[in-house]
Amino acid sequence: MAVTAYVSLVSLTHVLDNVQHPARRHRLHLDMNRIQSLQDKVQFLQGFLEVHSQRKSQEMEDLTSQITDVANDAENIIDLHVVDQLREGSQDESHHLAALLSFCQDMDKIIQKINSITEHLMMIQEEWSDDVQEQNPAVFGHARSTTLPSGGNNTMVGFDEHLLQVIDELTKDESNLSILPIVGMGGIGKTTLAQNTFDHPYIVNHFDIRIWFTISQTYSVEEILQGLLSDGKTQKSGGTLARLGEQLHKKLFGRRYLIVMDDVWSTKVWDELSLFFPNNGKGSRIMMTTRMSEVVVSLGCNTPYLMNFLNEEESWNLFCVKVFGQKVCTYPELEKIGKEIARACGGLPIAIVAIAGHLANSNMQQEYWKSVAKNVNAFANSQYNEHCLKILSLSYNYLPMYLKPCFLYMSTFSEDYQIKVSELINLWISEGFIKSVRGKMLEEIANGYLEDLVGRNLILVRERSLRGKIKCCSIHDLLRDLCLREFDKEHFVYTGKIHHDGFKRLSLGIRLMNDVCFLCTNWEPQEMIDLPEVLVGSLSTSVASLPVCEACKIRNPNITKLRLARVAKEFGMNLLEPTKLRYIFAIPALGINFNSTSIHLLWNLESLLLQNFASGHHNPQVLPYEIWEMPQLRRLKFQLGLLPDPIVTQDSTILENLHTLSGILNFKITKKVLEIIPNLKKLKVYYSVINQEKWSDYCLEDLVYLHKLESLSLSCFFLKSKYINFPKGLSWADYILPENIAFPSSLKKLNLEGGNIPWENMTVIGSLPNLEVLKLSFHAFEGPEWNPEEGQFSRLKVLYIRESNLVWWRAESSHFPNLERLFLIDMAHLEEIPSEIGDIVTLGSIYLDRCSHSATISAQEIEQEQHSNGNELQVRIQQ
Repeated sequence: MAVTAYVSLVSLTHVLDNVQHPARRHRLHLDMNRIQSLQDKVQFLQGFLEVHSQRKSQEMEDLTSQITDVANDAENIIDLHVVDQLREGSQDESHHLAALLSFCQDMDKIIQKINSITEHLMMIQEEWSDDVQEQNPAVFGHARSTTLPSGGNNTMVGFDEHLLQVIDELTKDESNLSILPIVGMGGIGKTTLAQNTFDHPYIVNHFDIRIWFTISQTYSVEEILQGLLSDGKTQKSGGTLARLGEQLHKKLFGRRYLIVMDDVWSTKVWDELSLFFPNNGKGSRIMMTTRMSEVVVSLGCNTPYLMNFLNEEESWNLFCVKVFGQKVCTYPELEKIGKEIARACGGLPIAIVAIAGHLANSNMQQEYWKSVAKNVNAFANSQYNEHCLKILSLSYNYLPMYLKPCFLYMSTFSEDYQIKVSELINLWISEGFIKSVRGKMLEEIANGYLEDLVGRNLILVRERSLRGKIKCCSIHDLLRDLCLREFDKEHFVYTGKIHHDGFKRLSLGIRLMNDVCFLCTNWEPQEMIDLPEVLVGSLSTSVASLPVCEACKIRNPNITKLRLARVAKEFGMNLLEPTKLRYIFAIPALGINFNSTSIHLLWNLESLLLQNFASGHHNPQVLPYEIWEMPQLRRLKFQLGLLPDPIVTQDSTILENLHTLSGILNFKITKKVLEIIPNLKKLKVYYSVINQEKWSDYCLEDLVYLHKLESLSLSCFFLKSKYINFPKGLSWADYILPENIAFPSSLKKLNLEGGNIPWENMTVIGSLPNLEVLKLSFHAFEGPEWNPEEGQFSRLKVLYIRESNLVWWRAESSHFPNLERLFLIDMAHLEEIPSEIGDIVTLGSIYLDRCSHSATISAQEIEQEQHSNGNELQVRIQQ
């Protein structure tokens, strides 16, 4: 329950921050001294859980449960008072005093409960202070020094190439001491590879002395040194740390040694031991296995050995060896089913070995294998897979508290689902998982969390953006099983997939359909049950409903008591009453109603995403003026939306948190408007302007005042679909951007669709000092000839040009000194790609699609020339 308690506290801190920064027109009558007092106490509880969450006792379980309850109660009470005051608006002074008195009384009760919990925690903290060593999130163990036996359970399949590469790296002609880290997620075969390398005859003959020791998450340097000095037969040496280190140094000095440090969790152990490993010019090596990419970074290793998942053939070979004792299936009738089972393990050796070990002891009956193949993940929770989960749980236990809720949340996505990182980051923030850090945006912190989880090999990168950022990610099925198990223990977030009475948070991350049960996903007509507290707390008169089958209603009698939902996705209902909502993904065609008189009640709303083109609905979504009075907004994203022009005065609310504004039609970018959205990082706008005189209304020259803008997408028309239907009598040429358009120097990505800008005006863009990605589509630039200038595009990595009448592109390698990827699409008139483009040192790929024959020939010639020069330039051509 510690994770749930921690999340409740972090979420409450955001509410406390929000209530201290309301919209300027909202006059709240709350006691800020009590708010600050509560905030201080919450921070203490957060710190306590960050340090002591691994303490396992019934006493801690009870206390964390109490913390969860009181944090949720505090959030409910604050929301109740805020919304009541927003609804009532201006009242007489006596009413304000009554509201303030009521708030103070409720807050005093909350503070009293927290004081009681805090006193109890401080008492048990004093008891713990007598412990010799604070428990870490670890499994206790000891260092050992041994030569490991080869063969047996450590037979390698699919690792032959890895083995040869590692041996080559360890025995290369380099006299200085060097480190080779083997990096990968738990269960991927790092230790198996290291063991087989350690005992390979060539390695045995090459090194004078070989020592292996495994480092637990809690370790003693003295014990490690004693193990390194012991040969496994004699008694361990004694003495001080310095004495032991001196003995080890003498033992290794003058000899070529190989030391394997298995299961390293941080560089601290290396920092403490490295002094005792002599760099004696003998070609000695240190080989480490680790799940933590940050270990490699800290060590400064340029060439870590990265362990990848097995491919289908390797998975099948390993499966056969473990089931049949050889690399072929001895039961032909089981081969097809067996391949399905091996494939379902996702290339993770430990999962393949676990399920193969079970099937090896089965009666080899086709029907039984079919039952296993139908639900490999259900098998994952069997006793045969406990060993796998135990190994993987080490990674979870070692996580700092702030990463655990983010990792557990990954299980709310379906199996094998590729998760958009932008969505994941915003969900983490909206759920209240991200702890604030002064001077940093929550998105920046959350991205750091994601990178950390990737670095720990717990989240897999599936796709990167043109700028190299993680775009899509996923989680291995076995790690997802681990998440679900911990999810259930914590009573973390109710997703409809786990049956338990203790959940107090709800995730609506799926599309709700009346004929699919929310709990078990059975496809049959369901009864809609009322959930008066799911989205509305104790505040609303509206009722939310979920489709639940009869069997699930019996199994889950407390389903109607769920509360504190913060995320609503992809379903239609009136959303103006659930005042705790922070994230809304809505389809207006399904009945979402944004009422201008009530939308301000969503005082915690951070993300609003509208997909307004469902069911053939192509009209822009018109938002009420009150949207400009919502200071917590971080992201507004539409397929096509109309925002009313704000009336900017001295008392206007500053939307300091707003970083994304996307899909806005005919947005007037005046300097005054930009003053109330000063921290905007991403802007996507559409314009339907034909008359050049009208452009002055939109002030595109004032874009330069968005000093933090990193990504800008500007379209001179709206693409309803892949087919562009212009109004009668109009074409590309009628949509012309104004000549005085200007861009902020902070831009890293620029996407222009239409505009017909003359190529000679490209210097406005080329001079942007931070530009990395430039996408020009549908006649963004017009004219037959482009002559780039020296000293521009100094950081450009990606150039994308689609549908242009460009004929002669006269460029040299110095015009794009850091270009990595070039995309040319629908360039029917282009004579050729300048041959000098191939000489750009950083260029890795050229992609052509439906380009002229001569341009295609020039691309092939560039590829041939670069290959003859020993460069690995990739050219892909589509027609």
